[in-house]
Amino acid sequence: MENMTFYIVDVFAIEKYTGNQLAVFLDAGAISDAEMQQIALEMNYSETTFITSNGSGGGYDVRIFTPNKELPFAGHPTLGTAFIIQQALIKKPASRVNLNLKVGQIPVTWEGEFLWMRQNQPTFHRELPAEAIAPVLNLGVDDIDTRFPIQEVNTGIPFIIVPLRTHKALKACRTDRGKYFELVEKTAAKEMLVFCPETYSPENNLSVRVFAEYLGIPEDPATGSANGCLAGYLVKHEYFGEESIKVRVEQGYEINRPSLLLLKAQKKQSEIEVNVGGKVVMVAKGEWV
Repeated sequence: MENMTFYIVDVFAIEKYTGNQLAVFLDAGAISDAEMQQIALEMNYSETTFITSNGSGGGYDVRIFTPNKELPFAGHPTLGTAFIIQQALIKKPASRVNLNLKVGQIPVTWEGEFLWMRQNQPTFHRELPAEAIAPVLNLGVDDIDTRFPIQEVNTGIPFIIVPLRTHKALKACRTDRGKYFELVEKTAAKEMLVFCPETYSPENNLSVRVFAEYLGIPEDPATGSANGCLAGYLVKHEYFGEESIKVRVEQGYEINRPSLLLLKAQKKQSEIEVNVGGKVVMVAKGEWV
C-alpha cells in the first residue's frame, strides 16, 4: 500500500470538536476493499470515506465504510468528502460538487458556510406498533407520540423513525441490544432515529438521537441520511401542519458531540424533495503509511 494523504473533519459541526467526525482518504483507487475496511476499523469513526477517482463522469467516485461494513450512502460522509474535494482537490471556491456513490450521483452545493446535499426521493414502508418499539428503547408505550406512525423510511439507507412526546423520553432512551437485534432481524431498516419537539437550544425545532448498533455504532452524533428520512417523514405526515418544512435539528448532545443539521423538504406533486445541510470544519491532515 502506497502512502495516502487523509483529512479529518467535523461535519454538522457547531464549532471545532463538535458534530460527527469523518476521515477522508485521497487517491484511494489502488487499495483493495479489504484494506479500506481495515482502515475504517482502525480509524473507528462512524464512517471513513475513500476517493477512488478524481472527477470521472462528472463526479468523484467515493466509497463509504463504517468500522463493520461498506454503505451505499451516508449523510455526513457525503458533505465532509465534498468539502475535502473542494479544499484539497479543486482548491478554489465551488458552487457544486457531485459524488458518485453506490446509490447514484449525489450533488452537494454551497450556500455561504453551509453545505447542502439533495437526497434521493424518500420511500415509505412498513409501520410498526409502539408496543414493539418501546421495549427496544427501554421506554413505555406512553412515551411514544402515537398521533404519528413509527415507520421505516428510506432516502438511501432505511431508518425506523420513532416520534416521542417529550425531551425527557428522548434523553431516557437506552437500546436493549438483545431486543434491538431481535427487532432488526425482521425489518428492512437496521437503524433507528427517535425525535421530539422539545430541544436543548431554543433556536432549534427538533431534538434527535440515532442508534445504529447493527453498524457497530451504539449512538451516532450527527446522521445526515437518517435526518433526510426524517425530513421526508415530517412532510408526508404533516408533522408541522404543512407540506413543506425548513427546520433546525439538534443531535449528539447526549454523547457530548453537539451537532446541528438543517432540513428543507417540500412536496412537489407526488414526490418529496429532501435537502440536508450543515457546516464542515477542518480538524487535521495526515499521511497513512
